Amino acid sequence: MAEQAAAAESQGVVHRVASALGVHSLLSSVWVYVDSTLKWCWIPNWLPSWCPTSEKQLQTAEDKMLRYLNTAFSKQYVPISGGNLLWTLDFSSDTARDKTPLVLIHGFGGGVGLWAQNLDDLSQYRPIFALDLLGFGQSSRPLFSSDASEAEDQFVESIEQWRAKMGLESMILLGHNLGGYLAVSYAIKYPERVKHIVLVEPWGFPERPDTVESDRPIPVWIKALGAMFSPFNPLAGLRLVGPLGPTLVQTLRPDFKKKFSAMFSDNTVSDYIYHLNAQPPSGETAFKNMTIPYGWAKRPMLERMDQLRPEIPLTIIYGSRSSIDSNSGSTIKEMRPHSHVEIITIRGAGHYVYADQPEDFNHQVLQACDKVD
Repeated sequence: MAEQAAAAESQGVVHRVASALGVHSLLSSVWVYVDSTLKWCWIPNWLPSWCPTSEKQLQTAEDKMLRYLNTAFSKQYVPISGGNLLWTLDFSSDTARDKTPLVLIHGFGGGVGLWAQNLDDLSQYRPIFALDLLGFGQSSRPLFSSDASEAEDQFVESIEQWRAKMGLESMILLGHNLGGYLAVSYAIKYPERVKHIVLVEPWGFPERPDTVESDRPIPVWIKALGAMFSPFNPLAGLRLVGPLGPTLVQTLRPDFKKKFSAMFSDNTVSDYIYHLNAQPPSGETAFKNMTIPYGWAKRPMLERMDQLRPEIPLTIIYGSRSSIDSNSGSTIKEMRPHSHVEIITIRGAGHYVYADQPEDFNHQVLQACDKVD
């Protein structure tokens, strides 16, 4: 947290210098051209593509992620407004139809396939739905507003339209990372539709600290890189390296192979993550527009927790080895003295707690849901 604060303060100075020199404007213009205008990066297979991906390859990668599931499920595109579609996995078995459905909302850069180690266990006790957020995965990738509040509302409205199309009267929302932020935002706007919220390593709750530790200065080269890359989308480098993208994921994130080692011994997971994020950066751009330097939310959710109805219970799950600051959970508990707020820490888990310790995670989630019905 202290490093983020120091970096944020230092980058502010660099931003002012860069702005004075016109560097920021130039970089922004260049990147708009590279990451958005060059559509040839995603032209279908009838022309060579710089990025070795396609919608078909993403679908195949997801199928491989889900091939070992034992529970029967259906897959469908759910239509919402603007001609957009939300890709959905439906585990609504007949034996659990009397229970409130649990809806899984993935985090930034994720997709439904990353719940592969959770879907079987969770779906034995109640209907389960997992959807790719608008702008991510196999869902439509529309143009989002550049305004943080409007982009957030586009996400929220897409979830509400999805709920209506699926015919769900109420839901338990489980959101990881960005999904947790959107789950609370949705519950504030549509409280009658939410019976319980499970936040898993949620992003976007605290404000960016204003203080800087003078004894821990940020190196000049980090300040310079921060200013240089701030106009870029978070995962732009993955597309920029083109054919090297799959190898880049395997090299930089070998931990994902370990997280899913009980299911896969090959590069199934890294391939899926690559194809998720080598597509046109729609939701990714929306996320960037919702952030300020170093990944802090422009509209911190803690500032709006008083708008969440007190009767909506919260379960907050953190991994003991995560770099995410769990202080937000304690703050929420203090802010809601007359509400049910339970904080759970899963030992041996990092930020992807549902993949690091799936058995423990599944057990804790089922226990939390049992308190609803």
